[in-house]
Amino acid sequence: MKFEIAVLPVSDVDRAKDFYEKLGWRLDADFETAADFRVIQLTPPGSAASVIFGTGVSDAVPGSMRGLHLVVDDVVAARAELVDRGITVSEVFHDEGGVFHRAGTAGRVDGPDPERRSYASYASFEDPDGNGWVLQEITTRLPGR
Repeated sequence: MKFEIAVLPVSDVDRAKDFYEKLGWRLDADFETAADFRVIQLTPPGSAASVIFGTGVSDAVPGSMRGLHLVVDDVVAARAELVDRGITVSEVFHDEGGVFHRAGTAGRVDGPDPERRSYASYASFEDPDGNGWVLQEITTRLPGR
């Protein structure tokens, strides 16, 4: 099995489309088959998985997705690129426990992981509805990954 799609709940489809295109994501589809059904699919650069949002594709509360992760080779550079694109992104952080970041902002320590260990440095941002994304730096994958 391979993970393919995350469905994002959004309140304004065109605003969301503009935001994700501003991130530099590829527009794969924009189909409207009825006034109450529109599907938009975008894919982050280098990713095999995509996001879908639109009209009539989710009954979740707009902005209710949290903890969606984007893997990057260099979290500092990836953050800078998003900021250059006009996106509001948190400062780079690591978790005080060093295993995985906590929900919200609890346990955040400023700066990348001091040892720059894989899986341990992050930055976060939200789309216009508040769906939460995390940039996670991975330079060496765990065995079997």
